[in-house]
Amino acid sequence: MIFDPPSQISSSRRQWLAAAALAATTPAMAQFRVEITGVGLTQMPVAIPPLRGEDASPQKISQIVLADLERSGRFIGVDASGVQLDETSRPDLSQWRERKADALSAGSITQLGDGRWDTRFRLWDVVRGQDLSGQSYTVTRADLRLVAHRIADYIYEKLTGERGIFSTRIAYVTKVGSRYSLWVADADGENAQSALSSPEPIISPAWSPSGTQLAYVSFESRKPVVYVHDIATGRRRLIANFRGSNSAPAWAPDGRTLAVTLSRDGGSQLYTISSSGGEPTRLMQSAGIDTEPVYSSDGVIYFVSDRGGSPQIYRVGASGGNPERVTFQGNYAISPAISPDGQWLAYIARVNGAFKLYVMDLKSHTASAITDTTDDESPSFAPNGKLIVYATRQQGKEMLMTTTLDGKIKARLAGQSGDIREPAWGPFQKQ
Repeated sequence: MIFDPPSQISSSRRQWLAAAALAATTPAMAQFRVEITGVGLTQMPVAIPPLRGEDASPQKISQIVLADLERSGRFIGVDASGVQLDETSRPDLSQWRERKADALSAGSITQLGDGRWDTRFRLWDVVRGQDLSGQSYTVTRADLRLVAHRIADYIYEKLTGERGIFSTRIAYVTKVGSRYSLWVADADGENAQSALSSPEPIISPAWSPSGTQLAYVSFESRKPVVYVHDIATGRRRLIANFRGSNSAPAWAPDGRTLAVTLSRDGGSQLYTISSSGGEPTRLMQSAGIDTEPVYSSDGVIYFVSDRGGSPQIYRVGASGGNPERVTFQGNYAISPAISPDGQWLAYIARVNGAFKLYVMDLKSHTASAITDTTDDESPSFAPNGKLIVYATRQQGKEMLMTTTLDGKIKARLAGQSGDIREPAWGPFQKQ
């Protein structure tokens, strides 16, 4: 019932039966280097000169802001070297128009007597000659990266009309020596904090709609078991430890229910269970393997099944019913992810032996491969639906990438050493 030879199955594809350990990797570092590649068709030129006082700051705020904006695929940086501006300046916008900038942001950062850092900035629309206001933050050193991400969110929303995702978080899994770790990091991969460490594999992290909890599968009982982990306190609770395999947790939009894959009654089948645990409810009957459920925002469940002879993606109502097949490209489609607006389906398809990230418009059912790599895994949408994070392999190393939906702008979140996998993008956080 396994669809690939065991030697060829990667970590996410092992979730079919959740019965094998993750492949060994070299030690992974918590810090990342962001490398942005590609050219978009409608990138807005934006100038982000260094903040006044930034030389003394432990974080280079302007650099983080610009990297965030460029990674979105909507912006491209304009050379702002040699310029001294802050939030109180009245810049000559005609000079910035000559530099081909459409927008300009400037500010300052100052350390206060109590050790905290006061960060201020202002944004200008260079084309229209408008002051778009700004914000200020007073935070400890530990929160300076968050401030930079919030500045990028502000600029992104003011200039695009859409909410920015730079202050959101991602989760992913690494293996260091003989220990597996579940990490929570900034959306750019930096500032990673270990949420859990275990000598046994950890797979399938899934964020709760509130962003305060992570469901995941642990093998510490020598078999796959589903837990829910509270991010703030580090406490966790057991959700599913039934006979056989317990795997692939997915949160319902209301946060009160999880869909899971259980083999308690024979075969891998879909069930729903309270997010507090309890007795599960079987979703439907199938003679094949049903797994990898994911909810859309309107409560429809997308999942993977081989009921038609090979793994393909289907959808069914949250209370069950007759499933509808969604994917028809090739003979292998797994790892569904649904955009928050329900318009797009991201998934992994095997085509000519290559595992590639596809994006489908669910209205037209047209799908396109958006990567040039051949071992992609585990796509997850940003909460504004404009980016996808996924795992892939290049030159024998596993890494995280983000991509725009058209595949034109990609950012590699590359560890200094080691491999990373199983990314999951968290929801918007409360301000």
